[in-house]
Amino acid sequence: MSERAAFETPGPVESDLSHAISPTEEIIAEIAAGRMVILVDHEDRENEGDLVIAAEFATPEAVNFMATHGRGLICLPMTPERIDRLGLPMMAVNNSSRHETAFTVSIEAREGVSTGISAQDRALTIATAINEQNTHAHIATPGHVFPLRARRGGVLVRAGHTEAAVDIARLAGLNPAGVICEIMKEDGSMARLPDLIEFAAEHNLKIGTISDLIAYRHRHDNLVIETGRERVTSCHGGEWDMRIFADQITGTEHVVLTKGNVTDGEPVLTRAHALNALEDVLGIGAQAGHGPAGKLPRAMEIIAREGRGAVFLFRQPRPKLAGEMADEDAPRTIKHTGLGAQIMAVLGIHRLVLLTDSPDTRYLGLDAYGITIEGTHPLSKE
Repeated sequence: MSERAAFETPGPVESDLSHAISPTEEIIAEIAAGRMVILVDHEDRENEGDLVIAAEFATPEAVNFMATHGRGLICLPMTPERIDRLGLPMMAVNNSSRHETAFTVSIEAREGVSTGISAQDRALTIATAINEQNTHAHIATPGHVFPLRARRGGVLVRAGHTEAAVDIARLAGLNPAGVICEIMKEDGSMARLPDLIEFAAEHNLKIGTISDLIAYRHRHDNLVIETGRERVTSCHGGEWDMRIFADQITGTEHVVLTKGNVTDGEPVLTRAHALNALEDVLGIGAQAGHGPAGKLPRAMEIIAREGRGAVFLFRQPRPKLAGEMADEDAPRTIKHTGLGAQIMAVLGIHRLVLLTDSPDTRYLGLDAYGITIEGTHPLSKE
């Protein structure tokens, strides 16, 4: 039946070194005071630490510290609204990077800089970009500062340093923009948590984790609201309890179908499914063998045979037909969970057995919601 799988649990290194991690409340206080911190993401994601400071405190000294000691790329995460105000196009039309890091074109302050690369010039460019009174007229491209477009919803939608920097600055009551820089070791390799602990002690910096930030926001914020509930009958699996949840950022509605008691604390057979008009409605790809057409009804039938389980149907805010034939069950290393995890938490579903043909996929951010993946069940026809 189900195969045990180690998916989204706190990484062993992070668990062993938890004594070195400061709570999110302390990290927010550090940022509010204008100090720099280190933020670490999950071991199964980039598994790296970034120096982070609120953008309005990004002095030439702070930029120079990042360049000298961080050694990575110095970037400027900002809200989508600020990016749009500056008229900055994305660096790539189709972002195929592993973590979908949302780089815009690089920038420079239009006035007051020389070559643009000095710490003084980059600090001026950052100050110019985050000034709410300024527009694209005050910015030149390309340049030596790399803006990043944060996702609406922050770390509850994407568990990245981009969103974390913007969230932390906002929670500190500051301009919702940050400056970040990856930390590398002297030999040029990436610093991992044991290295970061030594680095933090040397420079008197506090370390926080994005997982803790997700948990903090989950305690204080919620991006989903239930908008409807009714009993329905389907030709796939008979009767279901249907609940509708709306994403409060985009207004997009998502559907959850449940059968049996899914809140008894036992693992729940679960299908998380991205709705696709071509495949799920028109059945295109069912015989061609190159798409997931038919997987939704199969999941419903498997759950119906078990008598207990849940199907989560997620809709895109702006559905597109182009590119929709990609198989959502094709092997991928990482999926970000955000809204889906919130909906599961609202429903009281905390232990999952996933219906999937890609058991090696890792799902980030579930642990912040008290959700674990206990194993998988194949979806393909037996």
